[in-house]
Amino acid sequence: MTFSIVARCKTTGQMGAAVSSSSPAVAARCIRARAGVGVASSQNITDPHLAQILLDLIKYDVAPDAAIQELVSDTDFIEYRQLLVLNTQGQAATYSGEKTLGVYQSHIGQDVACAGNLLANPEVPKAMCLAFEQSQGCLAERLLLAMQAGLTAGGEAGNVHSAGLLVVDKVPWPIVDLRVDWTDKDPIAELYSIWKIYKPQVEDYVLRALNPSSSPSYGVPGDP
Repeated sequence: MTFSIVARCKTTGQMGAAVSSSSPAVAARCIRARAGVGVASSQNITDPHLAQILLDLIKYDVAPDAAIQELVSDTDFIEYRQLLVLNTQGQAATYSGEKTLGVYQSHIGQDVACAGNLLANPEVPKAMCLAFEQSQGCLAERLLLAMQAGLTAGGEAGNVHSAGLLVVDKVPWPIVDLRVDWTDKDPIAELYSIWKIYKPQVEDYVLRALNPSSSPSYGVPGDP
């Protein structure tokens, strides 16, 4: 039902995730990110709490593969889950339980990991990782390019309807948290359009939070 990416920008240290699915509101359930800690996804038959547990574990310098091993050894119904996690050093690990749905696969690259289930073919995660590694620009843009590559490689076996993008940096909250919760069109393309609107304002919103007195104009009617 889902294909996703977790990744890190080696230049800026930003970390983020992106996801798409035939199910509604996939990003609300699957992807989590914590500034200064890492990013994680819990998917397939999703338990959103598992991504939070993975972030709790790597926060205390548990390696991603060890974090997944610990979670797998002590979690009920883990055979239904598919997991990804990546830390601030760009180290990543994945897990797919034996009851993961349909065609499923994962792939780990440099500062990136991708995984999916109910895929059109098992090459989708590898295509996503390669697209990320070969891309340039800001992390959010590269995540979206990887998602587009996944869709081009076949994506999910059925039509996808929702997508989401999440990026954390130096502040405690996500600097990018964008979602398309349902569409009968292409949710990844729609998410990309939303990103293009939001991209020029990312730093403005951070500055407005940190120091409103020196922030730029809000650009809305009635704003002097």
